Amino acid sequence: MYRPVPAHLDLRAMEHDILDLWRTEDTFHQSLAQSEGRPLWVFLEGPPTANGTPGTHHVEARVFKDIFPRYRTMKGYHVPRKAGWDCHGLPVELAVEKELGFSGKKDIEAFGIEEFNARCRESVLRHVSEFDAMTHRMGFWVDTDDAYWTMNPEYIESVWWSLKQIYQRGLLVQDHRVSPYCPRCGTGLSDHELAQGYEDVVDPSVYVRFPVVGGRLAQTYPGLSLLVWTTTPWTLVSNTAVAVNPEAEYAVVRTAEDEYFIVAAGLSTSLLGDDAAIIETFSGQDLERTHYLPPFDLVEIPDAHYVILADYVTTDDGSGLVHQAPAFGADDLISCRAYGLPVINPILPDGTFESALTLVGGAFFKDADEILVDNLRDRGLLVRHVPYEHSYPHCWRCHTALIYYAQPSWYIKTTAIKDELLRQNEATNWYPETIKWGRYGDWLNNNVDWALSRNRYWGTPLPIWRCPDDHLTVVGSLAELGQLAGLDLNALDPHRPFVDDVVITCPECQALAHRVPEVIDCWYDSGAMPFAQWGYPHRGEETFTSRYPADYICEAIDQTRGWFYTLMAIGTLVFDESAYKNVVCLGHILDEDGRKMSKHVGNVLEPISLMDEHGADAVRWFMLASGSPWQSRRVGHAAIAEVVRKVLLTYWNTASFQSLYARSAQWSPQHESPPPAERSVLDRWVLSEAHRLVTEVDEALENFDTQKGGRLISTFVDDLSNWYVRRSRRRFWDGDPAALATLDEALRIVTAVMAPFTPFITEQVWQLLVRPTRPQAPESVHLSTWPTVDHALIDNELAQQMSVVRNVVELGRAARASSGVRTRQPLSRALVSGTDWAKMPPELIGEVAAELNVEQVRGLKDEVGDLVDITVKANFRSLGKRFGKSTPDVAAAIAADATIGSAVQAGEPARVTVTGIGEVELQADDLIVTETPREGWAVASSRGDTVALDLHITDELRRAGLAREVVRILQEARKVSGLDVSDRIMVRWESGSEELRHTMDEHADVIAGEILAVSFVKGLDPDADVTYVEELDLTYSLTQSQ
Repeated sequence: MYRPVPAHLDLRAMEHDILDLWRTEDTFHQSLAQSEGRPLWVFLEGPPTANGTPGTHHVEARVFKDIFPRYRTMKGYHVPRKAGWDCHGLPVELAVEKELGFSGKKDIEAFGIEEFNARCRESVLRHVSEFDAMTHRMGFWVDTDDAYWTMNPEYIESVWWSLKQIYQRGLLVQDHRVSPYCPRCGTGLSDHELAQGYEDVVDPSVYVRFPVVGGRLAQTYPGLSLLVWTTTPWTLVSNTAVAVNPEAEYAVVRTAEDEYFIVAAGLSTSLLGDDAAIIETFSGQDLERTHYLPPFDLVEIPDAHYVILADYVTTDDGSGLVHQAPAFGADDLISCRAYGLPVINPILPDGTFESALTLVGGAFFKDADEILVDNLRDRGLLVRHVPYEHSYPHCWRCHTALIYYAQPSWYIKTTAIKDELLRQNEATNWYPETIKWGRYGDWLNNNVDWALSRNRYWGTPLPIWRCPDDHLTVVGSLAELGQLAGLDLNALDPHRPFVDDVVITCPECQALAHRVPEVIDCWYDSGAMPFAQWGYPHRGEETFTSRYPADYICEAIDQTRGWFYTLMAIGTLVFDESAYKNVVCLGHILDEDGRKMSKHVGNVLEPISLMDEHGADAVRWFMLASGSPWQSRRVGHAAIAEVVRKVLLTYWNTASFQSLYARSAQWSPQHESPPPAERSVLDRWVLSEAHRLVTEVDEALENFDTQKGGRLISTFVDDLSNWYVRRSRRRFWDGDPAALATLDEALRIVTAVMAPFTPFITEQVWQLLVRPTRPQAPESVHLSTWPTVDHALIDNELAQQMSVVRNVVELGRAARASSGVRTRQPLSRALVSGTDWAKMPPELIGEVAAELNVEQVRGLKDEVGDLVDITVKANFRSLGKRFGKSTPDVAAAIAADATIGSAVQAGEPARVTVTGIGEVELQADDLIVTETPREGWAVASSRGDTVALDLHITDELRRAGLAREVVRILQEARKVSGLDVSDRIMVRWESGSEELRHTMDEHADVIAGEILAVSFVKGLDPDADVTYVEELDLTYSLTQSQ
């Protein structure tokens, strides 16, 4: 027999009970052991960094990481789930710097790299327990006991090995390039990190005159200047050249003030005004090597300051002349190198100008803009100054403005494998599909080489040793390093400073070689996890090769240029194959007002308290099914509470209802019940929908569509409770085995299908309803298999008929509501016109009659014309689009034609004859049709169905309605008395109303049956407590039957 399912559910207490059950029975590890040997389905856990507390966004990602392994396990796969931790990088270093009160690298080196890295190691361990607690509380099943750590020696060795493979392919090189650089952190960043830190700023947009010196143009036009535009005035200190497009047309333009400028011919008016006159035009080629005076002479730049040619220069905006500072622009560096121009950089690694410079010495580069613009204005060189709002890259961790900085760095030449990356992407399934060749595809198509090295401390050291003759040795393991150094280094901590102390003999020249000082981008660490988590190839070879590539990964959309990219890039570089087949790309989590969650704003929802307030299942369901997973979603208490009310409690109450009446009837699933084909139409319908649910949710989850799967489940749960159970309530009261067997199967199916979404509440229902009644049932719903579909039970015709029935019922309710006749008042008849209504089984027509509280339901046929008056007016908005100036004539013809209403009523095309146009066929949008029910009828129509209610109420109908009011009052009295829904009662009554006495006598059996009264007697007991109902003039006593 079922166990009791209480009507009241404390979600928090229930979930903690389930957590205790899972721990006691070791359910997660049971599921892994049980599925061992089945086909593998591989999931990769993207490693979080545990140096900060977990947030609600971590819950979102982990819900999606949990549901599909659960689902795939039920489908017959073995799904290992190894947790992991990202340990290295700037996020950790900056947090430790803040704790220590440091302001930069000098403080770290004075403190000592060994002690600083020890603090970093401690920092990444500090919040692991909080992540573990969140993981446990939300029911995310992942193996945290055997987690990988990117700081572990065996992980680092694996990373070293992969870098050696890339180096041997000639794709890991050192080069002097302009790349984004953070002056606060003192290190370069890769382009995929750059994408995460753009912030809106207002910068000065300035047009500056560069006086032309020497040559024909200067002699011909006294005072001639190049007009140069820039939004980075601080780079003008290092101006080396001005670039023009060799194919573009340029002009000497005279202004109204008789000044001469060289600009792109097409921009002369917009730059210099309508009064400006073009005096002479020529191509950019003709300007090559035209010399000019630079705007500043603060630094010495020899053999420079002339016009160069560059194809990338455009004349769409600016002035068509581009200022060149090769130390601060990648394009500038390439263009100036082609002319042999020097690269002069007066800015120190901390982002400040050299202190010896006049005017800007010691100033931070962005702060120098205002100083330099003022100086240009004072010297008459500033032609125009306009504030310019745009997105500027900032460090994604410390939020310092980045500088594009020419510096030596180590690069992985990902541009060399661009075509292969595009092929790998083509073979990858993206959810949503738009990301594939949208955001991510654009990133691949515009791929630049990966700036790998970082001039920092807490990271995987770059495994390259260099001798004085510049020979490079790349090391792939500690064992290999030990051989080269002649030492046993198996126990060496491969971090700085320890690895820095290892000196090897150069294999090429026998000189001593020292490690290069850099560490690597921490994103490389996380992108190497498919193989490094196993220590491959030094360990775990069989495990790795059987699990590569993964079937599934999932993170938020910002990882398209982060983890998603590094996984694919490293996999393609090292194994010629991307690391994953399917990727789910999630939208961001926002607060209720649509703002990004931030501790600074104070709108962060703390995960554990959120789950304790609403339940982890409610939070999970919201993340999975409330809106598209691919879009940003607003999370708040009201939205999650709605999930509890509409989905979880509806499901729970249905299970409680089944338990209550099955236990009352002493019924168990082992009892014999009629085969489905012999059950009622409602039974057959709900079984059909339950098996359809299995198929459709399976298809949705196969395509990683949790929103659709959740919508299917919530619709079924609502149908089960608010249609099937409500329409079958009397049968449950009577202990009908067919109804109980039907609801048992429907609940068992939806519990299994729902389990990956909401593992707690479904487990509780399994423990209370399934496990006690089925000796062969698994101990947990999460040890069960996906339900088997009985296709013979799926009845599409019945589904269509029930859809019509429910639409008809909704129309009937709407018609009754518009009439003002209360629902409990029976009516004599309803006339119905619906899709294939003539073929509707009598049993379903009976459901309509009962639901609409009418004595009979008949076909409407052609009677609708007798029930409503139809008026037709012209819709001027629609007619105006078709007939323009003739619209009034068409409208007049519509008003004059009395036959249009009949045509509309009959569903036939309506035509009118219009003077000057002839016959016109009217479209549906051309008419405003109003249906007015005739007196005594209420009519409603929708989706091709029509319901008309006869509102004429006879004395017999009035008394039947009165009887229902009595039932309502006595049912409410049962609830107030605290009676169980299955308890039988005894009622005595009296009334001074002759009509009520007549009603009570006439409907005594019906009333008694509805309220489960074994005795319903006229006349009061003098000693009994009585209740008087003034509105009915009814006095009664109610007691529980013994």
